[in-house]
Amino acid sequence: MALSVCYVLFQRVLQLIVLGFRSRSGKDVEILVLRHELAILRRQAGRVRFTSADRVFLAAASRLVPRAVWASFLVTPATLLEWHRRLIARRWTYRHRVGRTPIGRDIRELILRLARENPRWGYLRIVGELKGLGIAVSATTVKRILRQQGLGPVGTRHGPSWRDFLRAQANSMMAVDFFAVDTVWLQRLYVLFFIEIGTRRVHVAGCTAHPDAAWVTQQARHMAWAYSDQAEPDRFLIRDHDAKFPASFDAVFEAQGTRIVRTPIQVPEANGIAERFVRTVRAECVDWLLIANAEHLARILTVFADHYNRCRPHRSLGLAPPNGRMPSDDWTGADAITVTRRDRLGGLLHEYERAA
Repeated sequence: MALSVCYVLFQRVLQLIVLGFRSRSGKDVEILVLRHELAILRRQAGRVRFTSADRVFLAAASRLVPRAVWASFLVTPATLLEWHRRLIARRWTYRHRVGRTPIGRDIRELILRLARENPRWGYLRIVGELKGLGIAVSATTVKRILRQQGLGPVGTRHGPSWRDFLRAQANSMMAVDFFAVDTVWLQRLYVLFFIEIGTRRVHVAGCTAHPDAAWVTQQARHMAWAYSDQAEPDRFLIRDHDAKFPASFDAVFEAQGTRIVRTPIQVPEANGIAERFVRTVRAECVDWLLIANAEHLARILTVFADHYNRCRPHRSLGLAPPNGRMPSDDWTGADAITVTRRDRLGGLLHEYERAA
């Protein structure tokens, strides 16, 4: 646009020059001299290279002289006309768009989210939900976006993943599992524990060398009774296909309305939260102690469970312990801070608190 304005102004300046006060005879002589010099330069010079300013000047000058004298220019009349057309085209060039307005990334992500979280929703249902949110999108656009991500129509989309299922139901789920500990007498003990998915609070049900159906069912009754006074009992209990879980174990929880969810066979990560606790209790406790018998192991695990629930930070909880220990007042740096340490399990575990 700026170049076009300059071009018009330059034309007007040339017009003023043409309307100068010189005599006609003087102009004719000057033109004759210039034409002769131009002919001399043409015989001596090779191909002339024009800059952008040269093209603007010559194109503007060509509009002010008769076409009969265009032979005076170093270029052909067709070239002059082409330069002029380019300048005019540049003057009227502007950004324009053809077709529909492109879908923003945030709307695209919202469409994919609705489709993944609701695999039974069709294209029109998604369009309707978006309309209720004040977003106007056509069914064709929704179909195209879903197909680009490999999400087809209803019936071909997979349901929520196992991770999505756990996140959505975390506050109403609990997991259960066994882990084994060998004593100094090479006797293997089995520990049964429960862990809440939402809070990561762990409960050690008991340990025994013979986890038969009667013992496991009795521990299930104790656990179910301890949680019977909850306002909202757990809806799901995750466990694997271990043969140590008898049908009577499931019946205890199902009688309270809890649904038993069995993980896929040979997929321990499906019960990853329980598996992660097993790794923690081994790495921080039982692998560093010599276990004498079941009673000894039960006392150790009781102390560790209390430490785990009350003091140990947890990444998924924002580095807070499962029981949500309230932090002390923020330290401003004005006063010295005094911290006390409490040793547990013979100094294997350390717990720190601000001194009063």
